[in-house]
Amino acid sequence: MDGLIQFGINFIIRFQALGDWLVAPMEFFSFLGSENVFLFVLPLLFWCVDAGLGIRIGIILLTSQVVNDVFKMAFHQPRPYWVSERVTGYASETGFGVPSGHSHKPLAIFGMIAAHYKRTWVWILVLTVVFLIGLSRMFLGVHFPHDLLLGWFIGGVMLWAFIKYWNPVAARLKQMSLGGQAATAFLVSLVFIALNALVVFLSRDFILPAEWIANATRAGGEAPNPFSIEGSVSAMGTLFGFCAGLAWINTRGGYQVSGPLTKRVLRYIVGFLGVAILYFGLKMVFPDGEDVMALVFRYIRYTLVGAWISAGAPWTFSKLQIS
Repeated sequence: MDGLIQFGINFIIRFQALGDWLVAPMEFFSFLGSENVFLFVLPLLFWCVDAGLGIRIGIILLTSQVVNDVFKMAFHQPRPYWVSERVTGYASETGFGVPSGHSHKPLAIFGMIAAHYKRTWVWILVLTVVFLIGLSRMFLGVHFPHDLLLGWFIGGVMLWAFIKYWNPVAARLKQMSLGGQAATAFLVSLVFIALNALVVFLSRDFILPAEWIANATRAGGEAPNPFSIEGSVSAMGTLFGFCAGLAWINTRGGYQVSGPLTKRVLRYIVGFLGVAILYFGLKMVFPDGEDVMALVFRYIRYTLVGAWISAGAPWTFSKLQIS
């Protein structure tokens, strides 16, 4: 591993030496692989473009988040700017580096879109964007080349598994009652959270090297906090709410995208207004932190957000006659 790290440091130093003119385009491609983009794309697809594709994107996004977190905390590997003063950290990250989430998740998510449309030019566009997102993370000093390779591998495996098993699993779930589907989603979310917590527990003796902390914070960056499970709790709360909401809305005939562009734009505005009210409103009321009670309330808050996206918003659209 030391050899891979040293090779990566040398590569990144040469890459960054090409000049600061690359900072802006690299930050742009890095942004394309961020969770903020995906969180805007998921409701857009589900409410306004193709509900079936939105469901696939939502579930692979949320499960990818937890899978990536588990691998990161299991490997305990640093980011380039943590280990070398010669690497400039153009971005600040608090979690471990291996595997790259910006490689893993874009390949799985954008790859699902390409698999859905089955067009060669879409695949070429997706793979090009995925590669540039990964490249941007190296330039920004937050990932080694091997971080990207492992991220692409995991993302590819998840994409293959979703494509292969989606239809039989979906058919099996449709045979269950509303309560059975909701209970299954709840148990799956708890299993993923428990797996994340188990990895944290097994890593309880790991001590972050002082050098990593000093390098990470030397230019005002955030201090590493790699064993937080807040992200996984958020993702799994959203997954449970999203899937339970789907089960409920399907008992009322399901939700299909239709209507003119003006109605689709209105749906997006109304839908995101609901997301903002639940997300920010409950954030102001619920406790924050890493203790058990705060994590429970975090799970509840994100469950409500997920349920709003898949069920609350479509129900509201029908009442407002914009569906």
